[in-house]
Amino acid sequence: MSGPKPLSQAPRDAILTWYADAARTLPFRATTDPYAILVSEMMAQQTQAARAGEAWTRFMADFPMVEVLAAAAPADVLRAWRGLGYNRRALDLWRTAGLIVERFGGTVPRDLVALESLPGVGPYTARAVAALAFGLPVGAVDTNVRRVLGRIVAGDAGTLAPAALQRLADESVPPDRPGEWTHALMDVGATLCHPQRPDCGLCPARPWCRFPGTSKGHIRATREGQAPFRSTSRWLRGRIVERLREAPNGNWVVLERSIGEHDGAAVAAAARSLANDGLLELDGASGIDLRARLPIA
Repeated sequence: MSGPKPLSQAPRDAILTWYADAARTLPFRATTDPYAILVSEMMAQQTQAARAGEAWTRFMADFPMVEVLAAAAPADVLRAWRGLGYNRRALDLWRTAGLIVERFGGTVPRDLVALESLPGVGPYTARAVAALAFGLPVGAVDTNVRRVLGRIVAGDAGTLAPAALQRLADESVPPDRPGEWTHALMDVGATLCHPQRPDCGLCPARPWCRFPGTSKGHIRATREGQAPFRSTSRWLRGRIVERLREAPNGNWVVLERSIGEHDGAAVAAAARSLANDGLLELDGASGIDLRARLPIA
């Protein structure tokens, strides 16, 4: 099957040498516990690594073992998720813990198919856990890795089909150092290979990279979105969950008739959407006032 050739030994060695000196200090990088690594990777989805690291330390103090997390009330897990956003991930992690206890005897599976069968665990998270926790030579492709590898081999990740990029990532992993390699590529992408104005002069892969010589070496800044963040349903959903976190466990909370720029109809729609996702419970007999609480079971 045709596709880009994997990275050769020279750029891999250069990236790993750079990483040995420039690696980010993140608390979850000190552990080899598969459960702790799984927690960190699910937290780091769509969240900056530094912020995920702070939350991970607190979360692991509350739920140090997968059995503890599986036995916890979902409301407690949602409270511990404070500050991370995308609260559905908290329930996915809680459900995943339950399945690991029920199906796998409390041991995080090392098989990719088994990992991907867990709630909230997609191809990237499964491969990250497999590489970091079990030393399997598989390539975890997140946004940073996609950009780094795509630029090195093709000048632009957008020119590579997802399947081709995944093959490139898998075949480029140093078989004896998959964990370090995973972190190294992420760090190159996070600290040097920025979407706009990358620090090419400091990049260890520059001698082999096709990006600096392409017409896309100078990228136009892209607009972040069409709507102000406070006007989005995601913002509203986050404020509702945050409001419920402040209430004692099991207590009903009357939701405001309006929140920020959102009127009562929008608040009610967001609350019902959150209830459908299992992130809160609604009081069906609340009459005019809409009452909600974090799920208690």
